[in-house]
Amino acid sequence: MRVGVVEDEPEEREAFAEHITAQPDMELVLVATNRAEALALLPLHAVDVLLVDLGLPDGSGLDVIVAARARWPDCNVLVSTIFGDEAHVLPSIEAGATGYLLKDSSAPGLVDEIRSVHAGGSPISPMVARKILARAMVLPLPPSLAAQAAPAADAKAGAQALGEPRLPSHEVALSVRERAVLQLVSKGFNTEEAAATLGVSTSTVRTFVRRIYAKLQVRSRAGAIDVARRHGLLAD
Repeated sequence: MRVGVVEDEPEEREAFAEHITAQPDMELVLVATNRAEALALLPLHAVDVLLVDLGLPDGSGLDVIVAARARWPDCNVLVSTIFGDEAHVLPSIEAGATGYLLKDSSAPGLVDEIRSVHAGGSPISPMVARKILARAMVLPLPPSLAAQAAPAADAKAGAQALGEPRLPSHEVALSVRERAVLQLVSKGFNTEEAAATLGVSTSTVRTFVRRIYAKLQVRSRAGAIDVARRHGLLAD
């Protein structure tokens, strides 16, 4: 496993490097101390997992995440930072990070998280997990569970009878798969969980969610659930 580290703090960078090189299944192929250095080295070294700090002295680690995913699409980016607020978490995920850890993890523990993200996991510090889950995108249920969404159509009449606002008919004409997406959204499934369950990629997840958002005229998971419930698009 080829690993890269982008970290400006000397002590942390050296600790990461020491523990990574000590692992028989890991090879440290890239070490950068700032944004510019990372951007210059990325085209020269293919990496499987890239550990990135967001607060770099010459710019944002977000630029490194975007560049890494563009140059090496199969690279898994693991953020290691002191920032746990939504303003940093969500842009990191949107930029392509597949894991997000606060700097309260020990270097030995971080090695395990590197293995986890390389194996398809998405390690997330508990303090930021809820922020990501709230915005995570989800995909349809398996066929056996998707059928549960069908009764939602019957609930639509009840919502309309209450005099609640309704969207144009063409915007609530969701397919069976899209209705199943809403069902998963309401149950709190995140991107990785849905993808693992259904055996699909996260890009496929995002494609379906974008369709739902467009039809429901919303921009967030919470908004989709709210509109869906008001218009009877969710089964009880």
